[in-house]
Amino acid sequence: MKKIILLFSVILSGISFFSGCTTEKKEAKNMEQIYKEEGIPVRVKEAVKSNFTKELTYNSILSGIEESSASASMGGRIEKVLTKVGDFVKKDQVLFTFPADAPGTQYFQAQSAYENAKSTYERYKTLHEVGGVSAQNLDNIKTQFEVNRANWETVRKVVNVLAPITGYVTKVSVVESEDVRKETVLATVADLRKLKASIQVSEEEINDVRKGGKAYAEWQGLKIPGIISQVDMAMDPMTQSFNADIIFENPNAQIKAGITADITIVNEKKGAESITLERKDLIKKGNDFYVYVFQDGKSVMKKVEVGKSSGINVEILSGINEGEKVITEGQTFLDNNSKVKIIN
Repeated sequence: MKKIILLFSVILSGISFFSGCTTEKKEAKNMEQIYKEEGIPVRVKEAVKSNFTKELTYNSILSGIEESSASASMGGRIEKVLTKVGDFVKKDQVLFTFPADAPGTQYFQAQSAYENAKSTYERYKTLHEVGGVSAQNLDNIKTQFEVNRANWETVRKVVNVLAPITGYVTKVSVVESEDVRKETVLATVADLRKLKASIQVSEEEINDVRKGGKAYAEWQGLKIPGIISQVDMAMDPMTQSFNADIIFENPNAQIKAGITADITIVNEKKGAESITLERKDLIKKGNDFYVYVFQDGKSVMKKVEVGKSSGINVEILSGINEGEKVITEGQTFLDNNSKVKIIN
């Protein structure tokens, strides 16, 4: 009895297997028949001409358009720190002070000599105007005044450390009461109203990077425009690349100096316009590229000449005409002159 049941099961399995195969063949045949009758479904897009834009991306550290350090002109104890990181300071603004009575500065002597010379010069000018002193005497007094004024300015710059440029304080290296040596860098000031970056351009890309070209820098969602200010005309043998400098506008100092930003150079091809396709629209055979275009309900394969590429986009120099419908999806199932149906 068990043998009969087992044999019956095997027979049923065989029937099911052959039935499934028949169904699959029937479905495949039906789908093939549908494609043959109605056409293989594809998507198309119209070929249009435009200026081809190529974007080159780099990474670079941004710095202020101008940076300078405020250094100690003497050694000794810092008496006052009058600035902090982030402050906007003007050129010659006092940032740090040393004690006026520090040994060797002769601060008060120079101040007194300057004030006396100034008073004497002003008095002699008044007398000269009414004929009380000769021009020669006035010139001598003026010379002495200018000497004392220069000495006073020198002493003041020793005791008072001034901002070297107008800009933002990006670094303060000392605190009050700290002893420092002469020429110690106390602070760094940068003009952040504009930023600059240097990039290294390869031999393959150098012809796409030109002075005056557009660029932009992006960091943490912030984006600022820039212009290429300089491009080297000779390759650096050490880096095997060309250096290019870019200057960016930085309103309200929204991007800080010292950060690493994504730099993009926008190279727009001026003059003659060309058709642009995505890489996926192209079919490569050997060293040649082809596309399928929709003509009279069929797919027609055309050989195209490609130019520059940027990301997923490729410039088409020749092979198809503006207005033709390029097949962008469904190419895998096509042959030349296959019947197709647009399903856009």
